[in-house]
Formats: sequence, structure tokens, C-alpha cells
Amino acid sequence: MPASPSTARAINDRLALRLLQQQGSLTAGQLKQLTGLSRPTVADLVERLTDAGLIAVVGEAGEQRRGPNAKLYGIVADRAQLAALDVRTEGVSVIVSDLVGTVLAEASAPIGDGTGTGPAVEQAVALVERVVKEAGADRLHTVGIGAPGLIDPASGELRDSSGLPEWHRSLVAALQERLPEARVIVENETNLAALAEQRDGVAADRETFVLLWLGHGTGAAVVLDGALRRGASGGTGEIGFLPVPGTTGLPSAVDCEGGFHSLAGSAAIVELARSFGLLVEDASAPEPLAAGVVGRAAALVAGSTEAADGPPDRDAKAASADRFLDTLADHLAVGAASVVAILDPGCVVLGGEVGQAGGEVLATRVEERVRRMSPLATVVRPSGLGGGAVLRGALLTARDAAQDELFAPPDR
Repeated sequence: MPASPSTARAINDRLALRLLQQQGSLTAGQLKQLTGLSRPTVADLVERLTDAGLIAVVGEAGEQRRGPNAKLYGIVADRAQLAALDVRTEGVSVIVSDLVGTVLAEASAPIGDGTGTGPAVEQAVALVERVVKEAGADRLHTVGIGAPGLIDPASGELRDSSGLPEWHRSLVAALQERLPEARVIVENETNLAALAEQRDGVAADRETFVLLWLGHGTGAAVVLDGALRRGASGGTGEIGFLPVPGTTGLPSAVDCEGGFHSLAGSAAIVELARSFGLLVEDASAPEPLAAGVVGRAAALVAGSTEAADGPPDRDAKAASADRFLDTLADHLAVGAASVVAILDPGCVVLGGEVGQAGGEVLATRVEERVRRMSPLATVVRPSGLGGGAVLRGALLTARDAAQDELFAPPDR
């Protein structure tokens, strides 16, 4: 059945708004060309969206820079303010943006292991309030939160998970209470990283891929036919619990030690580097150290390839780094090949700080091993966004939710 006039108008309005989001400011003539709509139809939708306060004239285009045809229209960015949080076991990062995603303010703060639930929540909420104030945002429309752990697919809430700080779950409730007018959305950190890589990163050309998160812990996000898959209980991608060879035992329902986490988690990577004589300054903070040691090893190997006649001590260090990366690739390929055998994603992204630090040097090695282990053709790519992908994904989620509401037809 043909769409009713009101439905057709709503479809046209959403199309124009999405183009303005993706392309930036456009003239009415450019909107006509990109949408394929008639000139009167474009004129009507521009008037509707202007009257609704969603778009406004932001400048002029063309050589003459005058006249109605030269007017550039853009989304009214300050129509809504958004916040995004990346909640880790050791701290919180926050950004506040306008409706089109331009960052207005950002900050991070550590939260110590010994901090109680109440004080930790207060520290995190205070950080959010400070960043909101610095951004000049009078009221948040939507807040996107990325956190480790399982998200209940029925309620959308962060489930209680062993091994994760209690303040994570309390923070979500506290933000909803302190920001009663805002919509608060929480999503697994790895899923958000995959969303960011799909929209703005190395998986932009893939409808199907798996992101293998390599940070403090391990995880995976599964995108099939363009859609993120969460599973019956929200646990798709809990690859840290995957039983694999090369560990000293088996994981349990409450502890992933003995699973893939024991091969690919930050602490395991730091210990592996130490076994090859690579410098590890302080094992008390394994997450940044893991990315650092992998990045240094990759740089050493790449440098030794470019300069074949280096000094003996550098050659020895490069040889140790080479063996370290080979062994790390062996470990990562075990998990990656298991995912490939089940899902056949065609592409595996090595995400997180470690995946980004390893770059093509590590990704190429993992790809070679996966290809030897599986008949299914698979490319392996290093993350383009690293640990920042979680915050970017949280912001994209908040922005999409806000725009879906604000750009909806009035009678919906």
C-alpha cells in the first residue's frame, strides 16, 4: 500500500535529517539532489523542520553567496546535549556533546580498588556533573554508558557479575536518579567498541565481523548482517570463559581463569613479555603495561625489518620481541579460530588498547595462524580506535537514541 501523506512526510523528514547528519550542512538544492525529491517537496520539508526547531540556516554557499538557493541548512546542534561514559574497573571517562556529536567537554578520573561502593559512585557522579557544567549543558537528553559485564536483554540493565565492582551497577541507578529528565542507556563495553569500529573504524566496510576485545580482560562482540547479536541472556561474546588448550585448568561459571582470558588477558600478556626478557616496569598496573609492552615490541620488530644492519643489542631485543609477538599471536589465534569456526565472520578486529598497540605487526601474525587453523577465509585487522572505541560507541548510542526521539513525527 502507498504511504499516507503524513507517513510520507515523516519519511522524507527523517531522510533529510540523516543526510544533514552524515553530510553536514546542505542547501535545498543539494537536499533535492541527494534525496531525489521534487523541489516543492524539499521546500515543504525544509519549512517543517525549521518550524520544528530541528534545522536552521547556518550560512550560505555558492560564488554569489546570496539568495534563497544559497542558504545552507544544518541540524540545530544545541537542541539537545548528550553524555557518554566509559566505566572501567579502575575509573571512569566522560564526554559531553551536542546533538550532532561535537564534543563540548571531557574528563577522566581514577577510582581506586579499595574505594567503597558509595564513595565510588559519588566520585563518578561528581565527575559527570563537572563535565556537564564545563560543557555549559543545562540539561542532558540522553546518557550512554559502556561497562564490562552482561546486560539483561529484557530489562536493559547491567546484571550482577562476579569479579566486577558493585559500584558499576549502583552508578547506573544513581545517574538515573540524579538526572531524572535524561534517558540512561547502558551497554556492554565490547559491543559499543564494535559499534564504533563499524561506524567510524576499521570495520566500516563489513556487514559481518567479530571484534576481539583485548584490554584488562577479554571479550568479543558479534555483528552479523549489520546487526549486533547479544544472545538469549546477553552473553554473546563472553570469550574469556572459552576453554582452550595451553592453560592450567578450566574456567568455572564464576571465574574465567583457565579459559581464554588466561592466555589473552592483560596480566597474561605482561607475564608473557617478562618471560621473553622484555622490560616491564610495574606489574601492579597490567592494563596500560600490556598495551605498552605490545606496542614497544611491535615497533622494535618493524624497526628491525626496516634497518637490517642495526646494532647487536637492538637486534637481540628485536629478536626477543619477535618471539614474544609470535607466541602472543599463537595465543590469540586459539580464541579467534574458535570464533571463526562457529560464526564464519570473514573479519576479526583485534580491539582494545592491546589490539591497537599491536597494529598490523600483530594482526598479520594472528591472521596467518587463523588461516592455517581454519578453511574459512578470514582477515584480521588491528583496531583503529583502541580503548577510545568504548566512549565513541557510547556517544553514538546516545546520539542515535536522542535523534530517534527528536526526529520522530509529532504524532508518533
